[in-house]
Amino acid sequence: MSYGILFALQEAAEGTHAAEAGPASPFEVNFGLFFWTWVVFAILLFLLWKFAWPQILAATVAREQKIKGQLAEAEKLNAEAKAALAEAARQNAEARNTAQQLLAEAKAAVEKERATAVEKIKQDQDALLERTRRDIASERDKAIADLRREAVDLALGAAAKVIGQRLDSEADKKIVLDYLAKVEH
Repeated sequence: MSYGILFALQEAAEGTHAAEAGPASPFEVNFGLFFWTWVVFAILLFLLWKFAWPQILAATVAREQKIKGQLAEAEKLNAEAKAALAEAARQNAEARNTAQQLLAEAKAAVEKERATAVEKIKQDQDALLERTRRDIASERDKAIADLRREAVDLALGAAAKVIGQRLDSEADKKIVLDYLAKVEH
């Protein structure tokens, strides 16, 4: 029995060496190999067509739909971003206009307040000047009146010395005041 196994192994080894030798030239065709290659290819093609192709096609279609959805979403988000950017630019311009308007109003209010303050100061100065003029005129009139009284008293005193008697009465003072009034005019 061991000789039988050895013999089978030897024949198998020799057959393997013969199969390993392959064709003698590259143009030699082995129709058995050719036939079985086509059979295996057809079976594999049928199995792929039946089982793998629908899943591959479904996965490809699903991926295509997913990419289309993502592109549509990206376009939508891009349009929203552009609209938000335009709205922000509009609001920025509106805020700038409002700020400029507020500045113009503030400048006008400041100018108005300044003009009012200048006018009030001018009125206060005019009132102070007028009051000062009145005070000066009043003081001048008082000084003139005091001067007249002094002049009358001096004139009466001088006339009393010349005449030799004392002129004290109100009638005498009235005569001198009338005379001074005539001289002034």
